[in-house]
Amino acid sequence: MTRNLAEWLAYQERVNVRSIELGLNRVGEVWRRMGAPAPARRTIAVGGTNGKGSTAGMLEATLRAAGLRVGCYTSPHLLRYNERIRIDGVDAGDAELVGAFERIEAARGSIPLTYFEFGTLAALDLFARAGLDAAVLEVGLGGRLDAVNLVDADVAVVTTVDLDHMDWLGPDRDSIGREKAGIARRGRPAIVGEPDPPQGLLDALAGSGALVERAGRDFHAGRQARGWRWSHRDGTALELPDPALRAPVQYANAAAALAALHALDRLDGHVGTASLLASAAAGLRAVRVPARLQVLDGTPPLIVDVGHNPQAARALAEWLDAQPGGPVHAVYGALSDKDVAGVIGALGHRIAHWHLAGLAQDTPRGMDAGALAQVLREALPQAGFDVHPDVAHALAAARAAAGGDARILAFGSFFVAAAVLAAYAR
Repeated sequence: MTRNLAEWLAYQERVNVRSIELGLNRVGEVWRRMGAPAPARRTIAVGGTNGKGSTAGMLEATLRAAGLRVGCYTSPHLLRYNERIRIDGVDAGDAELVGAFERIEAARGSIPLTYFEFGTLAALDLFARAGLDAAVLEVGLGGRLDAVNLVDADVAVVTTVDLDHMDWLGPDRDSIGREKAGIARRGRPAIVGEPDPPQGLLDALAGSGALVERAGRDFHAGRQARGWRWSHRDGTALELPDPALRAPVQYANAAAALAALHALDRLDGHVGTASLLASAAAGLRAVRVPARLQVLDGTPPLIVDVGHNPQAARALAEWLDAQPGGPVHAVYGALSDKDVAGVIGALGHRIAHWHLAGLAQDTPRGMDAGALAQVLREALPQAGFDVHPDVAHALAAARAAAGGDARILAFGSFFVAAAVLAAYAR
């Protein structure tokens, strides 16, 4: 039976009763049956709680600016599944994805795979067939047992570690950090992107035998009157333009990306002959990652962000503090397994009014607006809010309520960002 892409994706959602099933045995066996080819001559794995997509985008843009043929795998997608797999900056076509899924299905036999595992194998398959110089792989949930960890990455990056997916990864930053450290390999560089990582991450990296480089110790990012400066303990230093991505936290993401590229530069030259860091300025100017403080034209201004946990909300708060202006109307929706009270508390008084959007019809994990309202009342008793069945109604209400000097911030989930971007595209 021949399936189109939509049919393949629907099939993947029902073929395994578990939407998440961590572990490498099943997916690894299927990959071995497919020949387990390397996805590229060099591979960078990017894990962490927040900042993975932005860091992966910066790596992809800089590697491409260096003239290399690059693949990039990220998840989840916003508008089209094809966004997850890019080769030379172009999303994978339907026919390419269908071909990869057919090969995976033929190889797996009776081995169950999750939706994410199908997609990861498809990315590895398409990258291996494309003759890539470099592949950038964003790790999904965790690290040690995530399907992306099939690949022995030449360089591993852990952007940040914070509390998220605690049912799967553990109750605290130390536990989560140990899981994130699983993408590192003995004798290969492992970049730690935050200056105050949990000890669990550092202990696990030390045990792995990886060559650890830490932000604030081995490499530094310093803001300047114009642009910023990146430096490494070996004396390498760059004067750089501000990243195209807006949030203050993007300097840390950019610094980690440059540390990873510098590590590739120090390998045996299989990637390219010129220094990858020479392309850093062009890459940071060129990078575009949707729904990372993406500002959409219109009145009032509409800002879209995928931030969905307290650490991401603190980054949003930092950005709002650095961008004084009129009142902020929030269009906010959340999944039931997220720390909603922590997100609300991180933004607090910065939000003039909350337009709460139900996500129950988008995903079984989605919270309805009434449940969100209950958490908001407890976390911010004085907050003004209204409730709506979905993002479209919440966005319409925010637009109607926001005055001429106001801003609308839509955030809380990839489902919120996707709905807003889809509405904006119409």
